[in-house]
Amino acid sequence: MSTRHLCRIIVLQSLYEWSFWNYPQDKWLDFLEENLKEFGEDVDEPDFARKLMEGVVTNLEFIDELIKRNTKNWPFEQISLVEKNILRIAIYEIYFQNHEEVPIKVSINEAIILAKSFVNDSAGRFINGVLGTVYEEYLQTTQNKRD
Repeated sequence: MSTRHLCRIIVLQSLYEWSFWNYPQDKWLDFLEENLKEFGEDVDEPDFARKLMEGVVTNLEFIDELIKRNTKNWPFEQISLVEKNILRIAIYEIYFQNHEEVPIKVSINEAIILAKSFVNDSAGRFINGVLGTVYEEYLQTTQNKRD
């Protein structure tokens, strides 16, 4: 397993815990550091996980609005917490990550793998569909900025 894949798993677990406890702003890093210590002994770039978690937490409102806008047929409140957090990680990577470091298609593929691993194949299809729409919106947004 690649270290970045393991980082995403640890971030997913940490986001899940943080969300489960109603998003205490001062605790997200505690959840992440505890999980890195317990499950990330093989992680050789823990700053990737820290940056990813901080990015999701910092941009949560923007990311959740994108999820809501791109899941019109599925109410946000009915999306499982695991699926929401998988989407949050991937959307952060699509909109804010350096794409030379992590290509968008890698982020989307990782999200699908996480969904299939931690939920089921149906969740993988759901995540793929939502992220496909998010990606199209991202391309339109970046194209409009260039014009």
